[in-house]
Amino acid sequence: MLDRWTMPLTQAPLSLIAKWLMAWEVRPDRVTLAAFVIGMLSLPLLAMEWYAAALVAILLNRLGDGVDGALARLTGRASDAGGFLDIGLDFVFYAAVVLGFALADPASNALAAAFLLFAFIGTGTSFLAFAIMATRHGLERPRFQQKAFYYLHGLTEGTETILAFVLFCLLPNHFALLATLFAMACLITTTTRLWGGYRTLRELEDARGERRTGSR
Repeated sequence: MLDRWTMPLTQAPLSLIAKWLMAWEVRPDRVTLAAFVIGMLSLPLLAMEWYAAALVAILLNRLGDGVDGALARLTGRASDAGGFLDIGLDFVFYAAVVLGFALADPASNALAAAFLLFAFIGTGTSFLAFAIMATRHGLERPRFQQKAFYYLHGLTEGTETILAFVLFCLLPNHFALLATLFAMACLITTTTRLWGGYRTLRELEDARGERRTGSR
């Protein structure tokens, strides 16, 4: 929900970092992989309840996730392969953070973590399934041209996920409540994406069917 406002604000600083990396001939995919490795450090750090260190790893991962796209565009290396790698590793990272909190305190956090992972399955599959269909229908990305995939809006997007992770780390004793609330928001996102995606694709198919019928 907030991405449409936050993403334009972050492009200028991300581009500055990307230009510095471009001068050192760093490839975008290497930034993606480095950010993923750093982000995955949050799993053992969370399990050991080193929440401040885990938060640093999470924020560095998110920084790298923005820089790799900016670098790809500056160097003309934007590609479907890079976009696929980026989104695939993102979902693994998201799940790792939630697992880290479950391992930190299984008795208090495991159920809420499982509920959040369940909700993540919904947001992730609805996002990617529509992206596949959008590509087949040639749909454009008017608001998020920097995304590798068609970006179907929802209540919980990238900005909300980062904010949730920050809150989890700052208030680890309240993880169960915060994760449950965020999971419920993710389920709302899943519902609206499924309904919105279905309606969009159905309208496209009906319109094309009418054009084929009218041309006969």
